[in-house]
Amino acid sequence: MSYDVVTLGEVLIDFTENGISAQENKLFEANPGGAPCNVLAMLTKLGKKTAFIGKVGDDQFGHLLKETIERVGITSKGLVLDTKCLTTLAFVHTFADGDRDFSFYRVRGADVMLAKDEIDYTLIDESKVFHFGTLSMTDEPARSATIAALKYAKKQKKLISFDPNLREPLWENLTKAKEMIELGLTYCDILKISDNEIRFLTELQDFDEGVAFIQAEYGIPLIFLTMGKEGSRAYYKDLVMEVPGYQVETIETTGAGDTFTGCAINGVLNYGLENLDLDKLEEILDFANAAAALVTTKKGAILSMPTKEEVKALQDTIR
Repeated sequence: MSYDVVTLGEVLIDFTENGISAQENKLFEANPGGAPCNVLAMLTKLGKKTAFIGKVGDDQFGHLLKETIERVGITSKGLVLDTKCLTTLAFVHTFADGDRDFSFYRVRGADVMLAKDEIDYTLIDESKVFHFGTLSMTDEPARSATIAALKYAKKQKKLISFDPNLREPLWENLTKAKEMIELGLTYCDILKISDNEIRFLTELQDFDEGVAFIQAEYGIPLIFLTMGKEGSRAYYKDLVMEVPGYQVETIETTGAGDTFTGCAINGVLNYGLENLDLDKLEEILDFANAAAALVTTKKGAILSMPTKEEVKALQDTIR
């Protein structure tokens, strides 16, 4: 296989607050981002070969994104530059605790204009894992493109990883959001889901009950549940492992879940989906928690992913 992981979805510019100008205007820093590429950026830091499928505008931001993902080692062969639409932008509003809210500039944005006939299916052929989220399923034609890629990956017997990555303002209605998340669940072998997403999906307050519902309904072999600063859990067959999070000086949380996801996929690639046990699950979770904590100490995501050495240094602080 040429690639360990291929993703399909959005790549965009996250504008994050970065001080005040001499005229007392807010300054914003243009940070390359987008959940699928964030995941790949973490995986490349861990030595995995990755490729991205998506669309940007043939504009200054689109070229910046293409140059950035190539610089970090992500293959851009599947990235389409379109002269008829503009690169999607997001403005990140950061709260005092490091949490954030997004304002998206995305109506006919390039990422949602990816058509299924623009997908380079050879990238999926040459990969071990296909990863996706639901932001490429909010609008057409990207929704149909995502579903086509999913069906193709399933037919080719690829390992499929899914992160719902719910962003409520981007959906016309939440009924459609739930429908697309449920569709994603029918395809995936690995699910990364956050605490708020599992409550949204199952309407159950207890996480164990929520995961049990998903397991019974969809038969997903491996489920990772992230709980912010509280840490994470893994559910595998009849095994459950929980590992606490790391407390750091958080600047903003953009990319933390994607960093976790990249580390989780890396662990599965290293050990195999069929060969996991409690010790391996604990190792995967602890590393992913530490990496996710570290990315919150910097702005942005793609260019802020920690090295293996940085993650292990943080792990060593509590051992």
